[in-house]
Amino acid sequence: MVTAQQRRESVDFAKRRGLSERRGCALLEISRPGYHYQPQRDDTALARRLGEIARERKWAGYRTAWGVLRLEGEVINPKRVHRVWRQEGLSQPRRRKRRRRGERSPTPLRAEYPDHVWTYDFMEDATAEGRKLRVLTLVDEYTRECPVIEVDRRMKAKDVIRVLERVMSGGRRPKYLRSDNGPEFIAKALSTWLSKRGVETHHIDPGSPWQNPFGESFNGRLRDECLNLELFQNLLEAKVVVEEWRKDYNLARPHSSLGYRTPAQFRAAWLKDAGALPPNPRSLSLSGLPERANKRKAGMDVSLPLSVQAPATALGSLSSGALSSGPARELYHAGDEVDNSALVAGIITPED
Repeated sequence: MVTAQQRRESVDFAKRRGLSERRGCALLEISRPGYHYQPQRDDTALARRLGEIARERKWAGYRTAWGVLRLEGEVINPKRVHRVWRQEGLSQPRRRKRRRRGERSPTPLRAEYPDHVWTYDFMEDATAEGRKLRVLTLVDEYTRECPVIEVDRRMKAKDVIRVLERVMSGGRRPKYLRSDNGPEFIAKALSTWLSKRGVETHHIDPGSPWQNPFGESFNGRLRDECLNLELFQNLLEAKVVVEEWRKDYNLARPHSSLGYRTPAQFRAAWLKDAGALPPNPRSLSLSGLPERANKRKAGMDVSLPLSVQAPATALGSLSSGALSSGPARELYHAGDEVDNSALVAGIITPED
C-alpha cells in the first residue's frame, strides 16, 4: 500500500525529472489539493510520549500505549496513536498463534463476580548464581487482580497456607480456589484449612492446563514482562522487583479484556454498580455508557470515568534503567537498613 505522503514524494521526484505537476499527480493518482496538503497537527509531543511508553513497556503494542494515555487522562483517537506508533517504528513483530488441534472445552466453573473464583499456581526462576526461585501467583479470575505474588527458595503446603492466611486476613476470600494437582495444592493440611474457612477447592483435570486459562495467561505475562527481563542477584531483589511489577499490573497496566482499564478500576466500577451481575467483564457498563457488542470496539470506545481513575502516584517503569533509581532498587540497596514495616506487611522477608 502506497501512503499519501509517499505519493507526494513521488510527485516531487517526477517534477525534478521535468514532468509537470498536473501530469505527475494524474499518473500517481493523487489530487492537486491533496498534493499541496500540509498536516495541521503537531505530533511531536505524542511521538515522544509513545517512545517513553515503548521503552518502559517493551512488550506493549499501540493498543496498550493508547490505554496508558487514556489512564493518564488524555482523550485521543486510537487510530492517531496507531499512525504515530508506526511512523516512529515502534511496532512489534506479530506472534504466530499456536495451532490447536480439535475443539477446546469450555472453562469449568467460570467466575461470575469478584472473589468468586481465584486461581493459584507455581512458577520457577533462578537468581544469578543459579539457585532456584519458586514463585506463587494468586489471581482473581473475574477482575484479573493479583492479590499477592510470593517469591521464595522453596515452598510447601504450609507456606501456601501462610500466604493465603495473610491475604484472607484482610477480609477478602474466594468462594472457589482453582489449581492444578501439584502436591502443595492437594495436601491434606491445605484442604482442611480451606474447608474450615468455607473455601471450596476446584482441581483441573491432570494434564489439562487449558482448564485454567486465566492463571496460565497471568503467568505468561509475568514471565514476559518481568522475569525474562530481570537478572536477580539474590532473593531479596527478586521479592522487591516482582512486588513492584504486581503493583504496576494492578494499578497502572491497561488490560484489553477489561476494556483497557486496570483491575483496580474495574473492581471499583463493579462495586459502584448496583445492578445485576454481568456474565463477563466486557459487558459491564460504566457511568451509563452503552455496551459494545463488538469485542474490538469494547476496548477502543469505552471512556474511563473520573471516579475510577488510577492514582496519580507513579509506580515506576519496569525497565532496568528506571528500576536502578526507583523505589524498588533503593529498598534493595538499603541492605540491612530495610524498614521493619515492609517486613511486617509481608512485602519482603529476610532471606534464609
